[in-house]
Amino acid sequence: MFSQLFGDPDDISNEANIFSALEFNGRGDLLASGDHGGSIVIHKKNDDIPQKASVRDVEGAENQWQVHCQFQSHEQEFDYLKSLEIEEKINHIQWGKPLGDSSFLYTTNDKTIKLWKVGRHMQRLPGAKYSSIRDGVLSLNRRQETSSAVSAMPKRSYCNAHAYHINSVSCNSDGESFLSADDLRINWWNSEINTSSFNIVDIKPSNMEELTEVITSAQFHPEHCNILMYSSSRGSIKLGDTRRSALCDVCAKVFEEPEDAASKSFFSEIVASISDASFAGDGRYIISRDYLTLKVWDTHMETKPVRVININDSLKSILCELYESDCIFDKFEIAVSPDGQKILTGSYGNQFSVWNKAGYAEHSIELQSSGGRSRTRDAAEADFDKKVLHCAWNPSSNTIALTAQAALYLYKV
Repeated sequence: MFSQLFGDPDDISNEANIFSALEFNGRGDLLASGDHGGSIVIHKKNDDIPQKASVRDVEGAENQWQVHCQFQSHEQEFDYLKSLEIEEKINHIQWGKPLGDSSFLYTTNDKTIKLWKVGRHMQRLPGAKYSSIRDGVLSLNRRQETSSAVSAMPKRSYCNAHAYHINSVSCNSDGESFLSADDLRINWWNSEINTSSFNIVDIKPSNMEELTEVITSAQFHPEHCNILMYSSSRGSIKLGDTRRSALCDVCAKVFEEPEDAASKSFFSEIVASISDASFAGDGRYIISRDYLTLKVWDTHMETKPVRVININDSLKSILCELYESDCIFDKFEIAVSPDGQKILTGSYGNQFSVWNKAGYAEHSIELQSSGGRSRTRDAAEADFDKKVLHCAWNPSSNTIALTAQAALYLYKV
């Protein structure tokens, strides 16, 4: 059921307004979004429900989200040593552990991770005097009213640790550390220390001509602070345990589907690249998304996925056209329900779908400015300029968030 829309679905002229990251906080009352222009917008759930409201009013109020805070996270920079322009685009957002009424948010572009403190901050009224000295006598005035406003304050900046583009940031369950991953390395940070980090994964070969895969995403286990996983462009997922080895280059488990030699083609490696992977529920299962399928992996079984869900099967016949238009390199994200039983992902034509772990589609909806309708055409017939790349699932309710170009949609499923 359609709930709310932010932004303009038809605004395609300004690339800076196109969304590039999306994430709910752990309590489910804040939703952060980042765009190509480096700005962050935080929406807050409106809990101001009248005590004598009707059932319909209460249901409507629960769906209402308002802009809570907006700020510029990253600016465009230039690396003079490498003659490289660093875009301000937000690649990933991750909420940290809250402290009191304050929330903490990690944001990253290609090179720099920043930690922001979001909350109400007291501000003195302009021109207000709090003390004065006259004839050598100090007089203290009564403290005047101060105004409070929600804002984001920069706490720390973590930079100069990645030579390649950062694609993931993930907070540890210990609440004290986080990891950051780029194409070839994963670093483990103490959130209180921004001058150094510990490199736990490095897949860079001595000869770059021998490079066969890159890291596409990384995430800590939701419950065990010593376990992390990362996915690769070869379609494999690797699970590391820091109790076994502080360096996770040689992983404890590798999840990879056997390659079918009969169906191998020029596009096989491209479509097998995992664009996103996430632990489900308590971490027993891992959900991965590649260009054509969703895969459900059991962490106790490495040989093959327990379920393969074909979501874009109709695209197989037009892979050549998708390659020429670069659409085949689009990275679709996934979001998992709080109970780990349902999977949300997007597709072309501004369409998204919700699947259960058994492989059945529970919802297939095309985004509309006033709601959605059941999908009546397959992905091969859709508009490839309209795509739902980013999505998030509220951890405390059945609310989902999706972005399409410069528009943010909220649905109840």
